[in-house]
Amino acid sequence: MRILFVSPQHNESAWLSKAFRESAHSLRRSNDLRDGILAAPKESFDAIVMMILDRASYPALTTALAQFKNAAPAAVIVVVLGPATSGDRIAMLRAGADACFTHPYSYIEMQERMQVLHRTATVRPQHAQLPPPFQLDPLKRELVNGSQRLPLTKREYLLLECLMRQFDVPVPHDELLRYAWPEKEDIDLSTASPLVWRLRRKLKQHVPDVNIATVNCFGYQLTRAPNCVRASA
Repeated sequence: MRILFVSPQHNESAWLSKAFRESAHSLRRSNDLRDGILAAPKESFDAIVMMILDRASYPALTTALAQFKNAAPAAVIVVVLGPATSGDRIAMLRAGADACFTHPYSYIEMQERMQVLHRTATVRPQHAQLPPPFQLDPLKRELVNGSQRLPLTKREYLLLECLMRQFDVPVPHDELLRYAWPEKEDIDLSTASPLVWRLRRKLKQHVPDVNIATVNCFGYQLTRAPNCVRASA
């Protein structure tokens, strides 16, 4: 998932950032609500997670939630609070949050909740007319094709997930680089090319009816092989 994580810098936010990255999520970080609101409409985020632990900042967060909802209507919005009452949590949900957690919380539960909300979201644009014949397992970081499972590296997983989000639609180079290398700012295409080559070899061996096509001077496109498209038609 592509996640926008909005939180001031502190130990708790550093831990959660690390947990997201180790779970093969593509993370963009904003340190305050205003910057997060500006960043939200610039990409197609699957989830926006806001961690605000200071109770004095809860009113500002409640106000900001509506702006996040307008800026990224397709994103799942999750709020993580510090000390909070049931009234605080209800206020966040009424303001636009899809889920609200308070300390102590379970990271696994949070991740599963985000996955469920992401799957059941109805305001998500549907680009793909032909869905890929496989799925990705985020917990084990594997490609699942029927009973077959193919282990992937973190970068392979992120790049493939980015292409799957817009199956059979060209994805520009810069979007792929931001998604697969979210923690690095200076990444050029020469870094991505060997990764695409390795993924092509794996797909050819394990899912031969799907290919990563090069779109000249633009990016890459995950698509079915032409003979498979004709057969399905």
